Amino acid sequence: MKKIDSYIELTKPRLTSLVIFTTWLGFALASHPMVYSWKFFHTIVGSWLVAAGAAALNQVMERDLDALMRRTMNRPLPQHRLGVSEALGFGVGLCVIGALELALGVNLLTSFLSLLTLLSYLFVYTPLKTRTSLCTLIGAIPGAIPPMMGWTAATGHLAPQAWVLFAILFLWQLPHFLAIAWMYREDYARAGFPMLPVIDPNGGSTARMILLYTVVLIPVTLMPARMGVTGVSYFFGALTLGAGFLLCGAFTAVYRTAMHARRLLLASVIYLPSLLTWMACNKTV
Repeated sequence: MKKIDSYIELTKPRLTSLVIFTTWLGFALASHPMVYSWKFFHTIVGSWLVAAGAAALNQVMERDLDALMRRTMNRPLPQHRLGVSEALGFGVGLCVIGALELALGVNLLTSFLSLLTLLSYLFVYTPLKTRTSLCTLIGAIPGAIPPMMGWTAATGHLAPQAWVLFAILFLWQLPHFLAIAWMYREDYARAGFPMLPVIDPNGGSTARMILLYTVVLIPVTLMPARMGVTGVSYFFGALTLGAGFLLCGAFTAVYRTAMHARRLLLASVIYLPSLLTWMACNKTV
């Protein structure tokens, strides 16, 4: 059982749950009407497999760095609960099966997007984490693709609405991850990750970036209503949620403490599911 638990831990269940939730959102918004079919089943299963495999492979690549950080040192590989070859085979297997599931059970475009997410996450974002603070911007790209996968799974093509979903996820991730980096900046510094809060000791640049992204996020989240994807209820809901998220970002920017960063992180994990659920429930078609 301990080995099974270690394999489950490799898949980063909380992260993959977010991937599945946002993939579902894209599928739900693009379906006219929403139909839970075998295509939806293949979409969710294939997306989860690729996301879980990517999480496992990321831990293989960063196992030595994970051992240096308190928040990651208890993962399966640093603790030698799994061997590198076991984790590597597990991750590759999940990714291959997932990509095939999407190609054969959904469509080639969705499978291509899953591979784009995988490759950019592993071979662009992961290496850049030890090289530049801009890695947060790069890492937000693969994190924002899943709702586009849901959209293409339902329709077979990309549309402006799918790009709006991408933009919402992209912008949301930036204050979310900056809050995490602020909370654990000593950990990141110990492992040699030049995250913005690490190279910005007084927090001025970090504060400005948090404010910028939370401000820009508000008009972008209103676009689904303006494009006719959702109704008026979503418009005012998004405006209210955005104002609350911005307020948390402003407090973090002003006070620049770990406590306020933690509050911003908590606000971010409440904000996104609330926003996306409201969006799905208020779809117009």
